[in-house]
Amino acid sequence: MQDLAKIRRALVSVSDKTGLAELGRRLEAMGVEIISTGGTLTALKKSGVHVISVSTFTGAPEILDGRVKTLHPKVYAGILFKREDPEHQAEMAQQEYKPIDLVVVSLYPFEQTLANPNSTHEDKIENIDIGGPTMIRAAAKNYDSVAVVTDTADYGVILDEMEKNDGQISAATRHRLAGKAFALTTRYDSLIGSYFAGTTGEKPEAAVADEVRLDFSKVQDLRYGENPHQSAGFYRLKNFRGVTLADARQHAGKELSYNNIADIDATLEMLLEYQEPFAVVLKHANPCGAASAATIAEAYRLAYETDPLSAYGSIIGLNRVVDMDAALLLHETPFVECILAPGYTADALALMEKKKTRRLLSLPSMLEKLPPLERVFKYIRGGVLVQSPDNIDLDRNAITVPTKRKPTEAEMESLIFGFKLVKYVKSNAVLICQGKAAVGIGMGQTSRVDSSFLAVKRAGDRAKGGTCASDAFFPMPDGMEVVAEKGVTAFIQPGGSKGDPDVIAAADRMGVAMVFTGIRHFRH
Repeated sequence: MQDLAKIRRALVSVSDKTGLAELGRRLEAMGVEIISTGGTLTALKKSGVHVISVSTFTGAPEILDGRVKTLHPKVYAGILFKREDPEHQAEMAQQEYKPIDLVVVSLYPFEQTLANPNSTHEDKIENIDIGGPTMIRAAAKNYDSVAVVTDTADYGVILDEMEKNDGQISAATRHRLAGKAFALTTRYDSLIGSYFAGTTGEKPEAAVADEVRLDFSKVQDLRYGENPHQSAGFYRLKNFRGVTLADARQHAGKELSYNNIADIDATLEMLLEYQEPFAVVLKHANPCGAASAATIAEAYRLAYETDPLSAYGSIIGLNRVVDMDAALLLHETPFVECILAPGYTADALALMEKKKTRRLLSLPSMLEKLPPLERVFKYIRGGVLVQSPDNIDLDRNAITVPTKRKPTEAEMESLIFGFKLVKYVKSNAVLICQGKAAVGIGMGQTSRVDSSFLAVKRAGDRAKGGTCASDAFFPMPDGMEVVAEKGVTAFIQPGGSKGDPDVIAAADRMGVAMVFTGIRHFRH
């Protein structure tokens, strides 16, 4: 590979005009001949830069509303020919073709069009670039002699290098730019492929595409992973249009860790579930307290009281702006890792920032009506599992009551709250509530009976008169009986077990109400 490549002729065709005028002026000042197309040509001329149209260069007009302009042998021969190959040199001379040493391209804004909720299918199709990716790939393939620039941030880099090296660009720079170029076209085509996979007419949850391509960009390096000996980073899924922690602002506290981010994301899922004021206290991806109330301060008080012991070193989430009433309670809470909310009033933030190690995050977008998750990914060794999210709405009219005793209206409200919350508890999950506040949570056990024992142990006397939600059916009466013996009066569960008749008979014998939803909420 030649160490330095002299830039004598450049082809510039960009949809993003950022820095274009300076690029053109500095190239012209170094004696580089500039070829351009369409709007780029017009913009350069307005900036006083001498530029040649592609039509003049090729001798062929731009046709089909600009769809065909750079797709011409003179362009691609100029980019692809091997400078040191005598046969290529002879062919170029015979055809009177000229070399192109620098290709500067930014693609049609397909990604931005895709993210625009008002764009039509036709808009998206028209913003699929054809000539741009082709030029980029050609230039990147021939990086031995040609420099390709696809990022406006690289304009200054190559211009400075050329000015220092008599118009030449180094092999190391050309190699780096080629790598960026191929990464760009890969991502661009992946976005288009994913879009077409999602426009088959089927609902996203009805089918999974034959191929899944994911593209991530780094948000930040992390100090370490789950444990200090593991390296880690935080990456954002490009073109994701929903609520994401990548948009959160950290106001105070230490750098976020891998475990912090994983737990905060689990917290965020629950915050997005509730419309009314809601607070959750989370530890190791499981809620150890949660409640809804008339105010966010009251919701947090009830959530914390679920299990104060487990709340030590927890993540706290609130789905309303933190006011001074809530801040006073939060500030007095013993050791808290992180707090996530849509925002904080000025006086609340000033108070809470006094604890320097406590991480305070705001994410205003959680209050916006952004698109929900379409797919959930779980990585396994050598592959990935893909599914639609567990966002099914519980239809109250579809709930059945198989027991003799029917739940009261107050019990039904509590049952629905509990069933909405229990889907965020690791299976097997049994949850006891008083009204719209959890008072005992049993999670992650290999036996539903063990989860029931854990839930009543944590609830204590608060179980009496409460309600119980189970993420999956009670296969036998034993788990239900453990909870009912502590005074819980109503149960909500999916139903559908072969043992349903025995469970219903036990509920009738103990005088408790039970409802079936037909919906299971396993969370592994």
